[in-house]
Amino acid sequence: MPPSSASQRATLRLAYLTNRYPAVSHTFIRREILELERRGHHVERVAIRSAGGTLVDAADQREQELTLHVVELPRLQLAAGVLRTLVTAPLAALRGLAQARALHRASDRGWLRHLAYWIEALFLLQHFARERVQHVHVHFGTNPAAVALLVRTMGGPSYSVTLHGPDEFDAPGPLALSAKVAEASFAVTISDFGAAQLKRWARLEDWSKVHVVRCTVGEAFLALEAPRTPGEGFVCVGRLSAQKGHFVLVEALRILRERGLTPRLVFAGDGELRGELERAAAAASVAGQIEISGWIDEHQVRERIRAARALVLASFAEGLPMVVMEAFAVGRPVVATRIAGLPELVEDGVNGWLVTAGRADLMADALERCLRATPDELALFAARGKAAVREQHETQTEGAKLEALLTRAVAPSRTD
Repeated sequence: MPPSSASQRATLRLAYLTNRYPAVSHTFIRREILELERRGHHVERVAIRSAGGTLVDAADQREQELTLHVVELPRLQLAAGVLRTLVTAPLAALRGLAQARALHRASDRGWLRHLAYWIEALFLLQHFARERVQHVHVHFGTNPAAVALLVRTMGGPSYSVTLHGPDEFDAPGPLALSAKVAEASFAVTISDFGAAQLKRWARLEDWSKVHVVRCTVGEAFLALEAPRTPGEGFVCVGRLSAQKGHFVLVEALRILRERGLTPRLVFAGDGELRGELERAAAAASVAGQIEISGWIDEHQVRERIRAARALVLASFAEGLPMVVMEAFAVGRPVVATRIAGLPELVEDGVNGWLVTAGRADLMADALERCLRATPDELALFAARGKAAVREQHETQTEGAKLEALLTRAVAPSRTD
């Protein structure tokens, strides 16, 4: 049972393991770590590698200094840790190697990559022991979860994993999701939809390990009053990648232009499809309505959303995007696609508009309804959205859920 009051909390020594951290799109992980530290727990930050590029947010820059990036360590330091495990725990190392081979057989990734996971796990086994880590919590069911599984196989601390989607659910077999959940103390998803997806692949006896702990919005967003006057344009926040459906938005703008409506649209983000998106906008004769800002920090995201009429997402695949929570928190409605966990927060005709993914005509209709809505109607939608965020995505509430799960994992016999 979880502790019943703050005075009963055990101080935990945890490690957070991710693939790349900190990253511009991982503010929810930072919030989670800081909330656990606020509750008195020690959290060691570990990432397989850094995110690369320039971090624009000061809070991310601080996290960068606190994070151990395994593959970027001096080679002698990494080799020394690996060798120490091989010498002091050879049988454990062999068990880990056998587990790496088993993961490789199920995977579409090569043996060398799994050998690298094993080497990283050999190093982290020593590191976690030195730091007296009791439990490892992993974000994402990809390679960091494989490394945590190998560490556990070799006698290291227990682990748990948060799965976000959509990537993990696109390749459950090659990622060995079932095996990772089977060996984990528990598995977290960020939406009910995600929990259902995970149960498709987990063993029936592991369903009880699956829990929903939602991503949260910082008080910096929730404390802001909604602007009195809605903007005339839209903002779309996220990586410029295929799954985000940005080209549908370009086509929707073209349709609106034929109807005599020419709203501006800011793409707040960057990515591999930037050039193609710019060319598509030019071909559709809407380039003058579009701005691509590149990556911006958390404060700038808030201000871009506040300056817009609504947030718009045309995604084909998602988990449950943080930016939806952030838009509601600062008093803006949302236009989004009816996929994954989005309908758990965005209610069509209540706090926003939901459309079928891939349908530019329906997206144009929804954007037109938003453009023609009165300021009072938009304010009512935004207020309902903010109330939903406070109810479902509050940092302390979700932090308490995760803390209880972690406490049970570290001390499974603990009772009230």
